[in-house]
Amino acid sequence: MATASLNMQSVFAAPSGGLSSRNIRNTNQIFFKRNAPVGVRCMAQGGPIKEDPSVPSTSTSATQPQMPPSPPPVSKPKVSTKFRDLLAFSGPAPERINGRLAMVGFVAAIAVELSKGENVLAQISDGGVGWFLGTTALLTMASMIPLFQGIRAEAKSKGFMTSDAELWNGRFAMLGLVALAFTEYVTGGTLV
Repeated sequence: MATASLNMQSVFAAPSGGLSSRNIRNTNQIFFKRNAPVGVRCMAQGGPIKEDPSVPSTSTSATQPQMPPSPPPVSKPKVSTKFRDLLAFSGPAPERINGRLAMVGFVAAIAVELSKGENVLAQISDGGVGWFLGTTALLTMASMIPLFQGIRAEAKSKGFMTSDAELWNGRFAMLGLVALAFTEYVTGGTLV
């Protein structure tokens, strides 16, 4: 490349102000040299390099640019099935279990309120504690069994009923149950 640039400079900087036959011959020898070892290779990233065996390679492996090795595939971290890890503050169980209990509790509180006309605090004092403890034990065990087997709710969620929708419904049910109890406490009667 440097030689071609030098020849081009000598062609344009000729003292006669034009192209001489000597300069043209030198330029022809540089640009139209036969049997020059020139090879063109297209290398796409991400896939293996395949060479066409029918085309002879004129370049050596030392002049070929080396592709950096691709990183190993990212494997999913193994989920812990330890009781302490599942019930940790940032573990998968506490918010999901509390959300499920709140969804059942909110629907049950509204249903009993509509059928008997009792507020939430009256429902709890009228034998609701036994129902609460039984439901809590049943839903906790039903939620913990898949977690002990290493199955997460995110892996089983598809379509409309996703694990994120369950989390948001549980959060709204927790807020709704607290708001229902607070409103009934302040007003002194049932909401409905």
